[in-house]
Parts: sequence; structure tokens; C-alpha cells
Amino acid sequence: MSVWAVLAINAAILVACFVVLWLICLRTRDVTPVDSFWAFGMVVMALSSFAFATGDPQRKLLLLALTAAWGLRLGGYMLWRWRDHGSDRRYVALLGKAQERRGWSFAKASGLLVFATQAPLLFAVSLPAQIGQVDALPPLGTLALIGACLSLFGTLFETVGDLQLVRFKRNPANQGQVMDRGLWRYTRHPNYFGDACAWWGIWLVAAETSTGVWSIVGPMLLTWTLMKWSGAPTVEGKMARTKPGYADYVRRTSGFVPWFPKRA
Repeated sequence: MSVWAVLAINAAILVACFVVLWLICLRTRDVTPVDSFWAFGMVVMALSSFAFATGDPQRKLLLLALTAAWGLRLGGYMLWRWRDHGSDRRYVALLGKAQERRGWSFAKASGLLVFATQAPLLFAVSLPAQIGQVDALPPLGTLALIGACLSLFGTLFETVGDLQLVRFKRNPANQGQVMDRGLWRYTRHPNYFGDACAWWGIWLVAAETSTGVWSIVGPMLLTWTLMKWSGAPTVEGKMARTKPGYADYVRRTSGFVPWFPKRA
């Protein structure tokens, strides 16, 4: 099956999933579950490609396994956080403004501002896990091994960072304090850095093939969104307003790539 046929099938599946999720969210009046599907949806894209693409079986299995390890972990964590913390305030504010200032209904605001923007972004970011499964040659090599190690490292790094943050927040003594321990001592965003490593690693596995190398747009787009758009800028803006010690934390701590903290 050609790469275009695989992408067309995956796109149709993704649109169907997003429409169903949107209809569910219309009933609950809460779009926060879309964050969980951001990760689960990439696993769906990898699984669909595994079913329909006719590439090297070992590379297909490796790409599916790496995507599932990252996506099921992150999706499960986001689902737990939604159930534990409730609706994401960012979505509440975004949809609230659209309804108040533009007169949009909840259905229109959520459909256009959340689902219609996240679906194509998810599709693009997951391209390495999709088209990396198309080519039958070459077999897995050194680059794929390096990519697998990088991806697993990123998933583990992100997992440890999330666990450390959860434990920190659950301690009442840390109320109002800035998390600057563990991995958070070396980077202000260990979760985002882990995300980037996971997908650059998946791309390296795909890049051994002549078709998969073109999927570099996926990790590039993900890294840009994490560093410049919906990731770090959103979090840091809120933290600067609510945490008095955050400015000092920013001055001494690397913004993305882990590094030793600067002296005060």
C-alpha cells in the first residue's frame, strides 16, 4: 500500500475519532479529555499504520511499540490528572471568551478552537510513526537502535519528571513554592524535554527509510509548539503571575535542555 493510501486511511480514522470525542464533550461541556487523546490518538495512528502499511515488519513493530510506550503512559497520566484536578482552566477561559465576546455556542467554539486545531497538529506530529512503516527496506540498523534508545530515554525522563511534580504538589508544606528539585533542578520543563526526545527518537527509527526521513516535520513541529507556542510560554506565564520565586528559578534554571543550574 502506498504512503498516500496509508495517510488517507489514517486521516479518516483520526477525523472520525475527533468527531466522536467532540460529541461526547458536547454532552459533558468539558473539552479537557482532548489532552488525553492527544497521546492516545498518536497510538491510534501508529496502530492503523501497522495494520495497513506493508513495510519492514521489525521496523513497524518497533515504531508501534515506542509510540505506545510514550502515548499510553502520557494519555493515562493526562486522564488521571483530569479526573483528579477537574477541567483545564485554559480551555475554560478560551471557550468562555469565544462565547462571551464572539457570541459563539459551546459547540462552535470547542469545534473550531480545540478539535479543528488539534486534529491536524496530531496528524502532523505523528508522521514518523505513520510513514516510517511504509518502506520494506532497509532493515533495522544502527540509526534505529539509537532512535529507540533516545525515545525510551525521553519517555522515562518525562515519566520521572511528572512523578516528581505530583509528589511535590501533594505535600502541603510545598504550597506556593516553586518545584526546583529532582529533574526540575536542571530544566524547567522535563516533561516537554522528554516529549521532544521521544519523538526525535521515533523519527530516527523512521529516518532509516527513504520515505520516513521526510517525516522530520513531526518532531520539528512538536518541539516548536512545546518551546514557543502552547507549551512552555503558557505554563511560564501563569507561574510568573502566581509564584513569587519563579523569576529567580527562571534565572538559574535551563529552559529546556537539562543543564546544571547557574549560581545565584
